Amino acid sequence: MKEKGAMPVLFLMMFLVMVGFGIIIPVLPFYAKTAGANPAELGLLMAVYSLMQLIFSPMWGKISDAVGRKPVLMIGISGLALSFFMMAMADKLWMLFAARILGGFLSAANMPVTMAYVADITTPENRSKGMGLVGAAVGLGFIFGPAIGGVFSKTSLSLPFYIAGTSSLLTLLLVIFVLKESLPKEARQRAKAENEPSRFSLLKGPVALLFFLQLFVSISLSGLEATFAYFASEKAGLTSVKLGYIFMIMGLAGAVVQGGLIGVLTDKLGEAAVIRGGIAVSFIGLLLILFTKNFATAALFLTIFGLGNGVIRPAVSSLLTKISKTGHGGVTGLLSSFDSLGRIIGPPLGGALFQIYSGLPYLAGAFFSAVAYALFQFAKIDRTESLS
Repeated sequence: MKEKGAMPVLFLMMFLVMVGFGIIIPVLPFYAKTAGANPAELGLLMAVYSLMQLIFSPMWGKISDAVGRKPVLMIGISGLALSFFMMAMADKLWMLFAARILGGFLSAANMPVTMAYVADITTPENRSKGMGLVGAAVGLGFIFGPAIGGVFSKTSLSLPFYIAGTSSLLTLLLVIFVLKESLPKEARQRAKAENEPSRFSLLKGPVALLFFLQLFVSISLSGLEATFAYFASEKAGLTSVKLGYIFMIMGLAGAVVQGGLIGVLTDKLGEAAVIRGGIAVSFIGLLLILFTKNFATAALFLTIFGLGNGVIRPAVSSLLTKISKTGHGGVTGLLSSFDSLGRIIGPPLGGALFQIYSGLPYLAGAFFSAVAYALFQFAKIDRTESLS
């Protein structure tokens, strides 16, 4: 499938996947409580999904290099649908854990294989734009999903899970009947025949620093997500409704940048400059959040952070697929693992820091951003053209 025909399909696919994922976000805490979960068990229920993603994303990426992107995406989306229906029918806590573990294991295929698909069908010049479009679809899905889940949870707490499962099944049909395989048969046969080194061989040399950069960026983002509601309520008296509007504003701004502006920026400046700029803007946004006083300042400062953070992952993904000598699936899978590890570390770390001082998660996030910037400078990756 050529780039022009495939990108709209990939955009719609990831949008539907993330709508389904987002639908359950506002409902899961209350649903788990009805199954007897205490706050600690709820935290484990949330974390176990990310743990599965951490462990199995590289595996699915490597498998897609050998058998193709489409069959692995079908497995990932099928697993997501199955996990949603399992949760909808769960009436015991162990059933919810089983659903989250199975869903995390199988759906770990979705993001890295989608990114690998984009790398397959784009030219080096257009790759960041393609990665950005996928990021925009993810962002929009996270905006609409929680809103849908909140509305339908008023009817029944299990209904959003059935809706999420149905959305995933529709996505599966889209993949089966519309999406074509992106990886040529010759490339798959070569991946099967070659005795490729361990995925951890990627963690050598300057390229390895890009994975750790993504880890620190992910820690700062997830730490903010876990604590900002408490911070904004304490500093500006914002309600959950107003916080929802703020995250919607941030999400829409990020989607616009990822869906359009990142391609222009990388064309003119290259991925390296975009990564540096994104980290710098994120750093500024995190420090500005400390000065939140009302709805307007909260929305502005969070959006500044979101704009910077939003361009980093697509640019890093694009750069890695250009300079790595291994298959795209293995590279994007390992990157997803580092992102998941950050999402495991960030929330409990942010929560612990918040208990010490409410602004500490954002100071720590700024510190992690500075570390990420230093890692990138140390890697000495100045222009992608010289490395691709």
